[in-house]
Amino acid sequence: MFIIAGLGNPDRQYEGTRHNAGFEVIDRIAGKYNIAVNTKKHRALTGSGIIGGEKVILAKPQTYMNLSGESIRSLIDYYKIDEEHELLVIYDDINLAPGQLRIREKGSAGGHNGIKNIIAHLGTQVFPRIRVGVGEKPPGYDLADYVLGHFSKAEKERMEEGYGYAVDAAGLIVSGRIGDAMSEYNRKKREES
Repeated sequence: MFIIAGLGNPDRQYEGTRHNAGFEVIDRIAGKYNIAVNTKKHRALTGSGIIGGEKVILAKPQTYMNLSGESIRSLIDYYKIDEEHELLVIYDDINLAPGQLRIREKGSAGGHNGIKNIIAHLGTQVFPRIRVGVGEKPPGYDLADYVLGHFSKAEKERMEEGYGYAVDAAGLIVSGRIGDAMSEYNRKKREES
């Protein structure tokens, strides 16, 4: 079994913002695999289904970004999964161009408060993740205002492409092919830039 958690903020005012890239990917995975993500459990909206023959739980923590670890810890404990191999976290990254992906098997929080909280609750940095680029904060902008802001029309097109890549990468990771996902999607945008 695999838990795929996308990070974001639950209220309607945050829909479509940079910080909700993780939620956007979960919505697209749910659409592709016909999984209804509408059950409230473990302080998250969840749904279960099958991807590539593997049972998955899709989760959108409803704790607000900075407390994402509370929900994810509860899910891991309930489903008794090994976070090092059966958890995938998808979230926004301001250090990557819009739509660019960076897939890793482990790593630090890199300043991302949602990931900081997950690492604190899990007691480890070793879990697979897909970072989805949302673009660098312009000089003089407040970081919170920037990540809670919306994409331009041009950025939206690049984000849609990135969300699609993230869905495909998640499918590879669930089927035990994280190395393939990394070699395919970590380089894709660099080549095209």
